[in-house]
Amino acid sequence: MNQKNVKKEQGDPQQSIREDVRQNKGKAFLYIFLRVLVVLVMVAQAFNGNWDNVFLCGLTLILFMIPTFVNKRLHIEMPTTLEVIILLFIFAAEILGEIQEYYLIFDQWDSMLHTINGFLMAAIGFSLIDILNRSENFSMQLSPAFVAIFAFCFSMTVGVLWEFFEFGADCFLHTDMQKDTIIHSISSVLLNPQGRNVAVTIPIESVVVNGQTWNYGGYIDIGLIDTMEDLFVNFIGAVVFSIFGLFYIKSRGKGTFVKRFMPRLKGKRHETGK
Repeated sequence: MNQKNVKKEQGDPQQSIREDVRQNKGKAFLYIFLRVLVVLVMVAQAFNGNWDNVFLCGLTLILFMIPTFVNKRLHIEMPTTLEVIILLFIFAAEILGEIQEYYLIFDQWDSMLHTINGFLMAAIGFSLIDILNRSENFSMQLSPAFVAIFAFCFSMTVGVLWEFFEFGADCFLHTDMQKDTIIHSISSVLLNPQGRNVAVTIPIESVVVNGQTWNYGGYIDIGLIDTMEDLFVNFIGAVVFSIFGLFYIKSRGKGTFVKRFMPRLKGKRHETGK
């Protein structure tokens, strides 16, 4: 990087922001458009007295600042594609999913978001280890397979930690982040009349709670099935990107698809594997 570019990287942050807006007008428009929508929703929720939703809107506005914080404070350059998907992901999860109740309206809304999350977290994990792998201060050269496995494990770890958060919120705040599922039979060794370690399957024909008969056609599973489905689709997203990343490294950084999702340190212009 020449002296002129160095000064540009270390120059006035406001000038850097204006330059970024000029180069990515579509991203800037989307960013402003989503913020305006969130503010409008916040005003409507405040008018209706839904203060929990007002808090979610405020949280969404804060989360929208993450790409800018990463770029300006951590000196990590985020590809436009990744940044746009992150903004849309936050909006889809908080505003559409929670406030507009898309989680209830569309059965696969939550699964779609967890799949995307698995894909994006694998991209971030891939970038972390790839930056280290290309660092002049790091004496080891990690194999492409190791980088792909790390990306996969990183994504799954983030997915598990999120499920821990949902479980904690349900336990201590009495929310229902781990959505319940109606099941129509139970298989358990506890139901074996002979006390043997052999599962017995019993269909659920009726459920009585506090003397009242439930008409849901089954029993409520309190979040286990939802959690496992979330982890499974996270697994799919993580595997997909890890495979793409593996071939990306083996081809010595050729191709543009993986690059669209890989953050990198500012000033790093050389390709993976070189």
